Amino acid sequence: MSSQIGARLIGVGAAVPSAVVTNADLQRLVDTSDEWITTRTGIKERRIVRGNETATGLAIGAAKEAIAYAGIDPGAIDLIIVATSTPDNLYPSTACMVQVAVGATRAAAFDLEAACTGIIYAMAIGQQFIGSGTYKTVLMVGVDIHSRFLNWEDRNTCILFGDAAGALIMQATDGENEILSTYLRADGSGGHLLSIPNYGTAYPFSGEEPPKAMDRYLKMNGRAIYEFAVHAVPEAMRASCAKAGIRIEDVDYFVPHQANQRIINAAAERLGLRPEQIVSNLEEYGNTSAASIPLALRDAVRRKQIVPPATCALVGFGGGLTWGAAIVRWTASEHIANGEAG
Repeated sequence: MSSQIGARLIGVGAAVPSAVVTNADLQRLVDTSDEWITTRTGIKERRIVRGNETATGLAIGAAKEAIAYAGIDPGAIDLIIVATSTPDNLYPSTACMVQVAVGATRAAAFDLEAACTGIIYAMAIGQQFIGSGTYKTVLMVGVDIHSRFLNWEDRNTCILFGDAAGALIMQATDGENEILSTYLRADGSGGHLLSIPNYGTAYPFSGEEPPKAMDRYLKMNGRAIYEFAVHAVPEAMRASCAKAGIRIEDVDYFVPHQANQRIINAAAERLGLRPEQIVSNLEEYGNTSAASIPLALRDAVRRKQIVPPATCALVGFGGGLTWGAAIVRWTASEHIANGEAG
């Protein structure tokens, strides 16, 4: 690794739908309450796509904001990676649609699917392309619109998810490497614990009758996922810190996947982190899957919770099962154009 070219994050952006669905709104759909949802998840509201809003549109919005933050010419982008489990199309890829929309005419583009850990996988891949000298600038987007895959009569799942996109830009550096480590894991034996079916040979429907409506939605074993997450998150952070050659105590901010506040708090407690080190915007957006880590980072930078330079642990976990982490030095300030934020 020492011979590889260094990399750093230079941009962050996000996009969310305009429609807000509160816990009070959900009370009118299912047997639940604001107190029940807040106590168990920490979520107060979430953003949901409406009408012709798409995953592609959100991904484009997040990408444009990250490009503006970095102050770069889109033509300088060499590679676009979009992490999504809920693309608008099987093909063309969401990444190709982002490429043409932002004007990244030189960029290669592809999607990957690692559920809520997708953005961490994208970062690891982006770092390898930069480290090998193949590319200099990589745009990574995490986007999911789970609202269109939820059973809105199931109070155990419909309360959890929101729609959003988040983006990061990574660039080669002549100076110190600021992507200190990445760490990826997977365990397919737990794949049945969190899934959205695509029916294999039954998709498109090939039998006499289509699958029952109830079989088409996201399915989750909430207790098992909780137990997985509270072990996987500390394991990933410890392993990534060890790869980076730093201690847990050297981390300034913990930016976890925003799935459930109880998971975040339990993991932080096991790691010995202080409350002020935890980055969370779960209350406002719910679980936005692959978008959640860059969206949380964007919000923390905006509200000046994270001020550069800062050492941040980005930690993801999700369906697959997948989990992983990246330890980064955040040194990027927003590009200023003509005296205003760009």
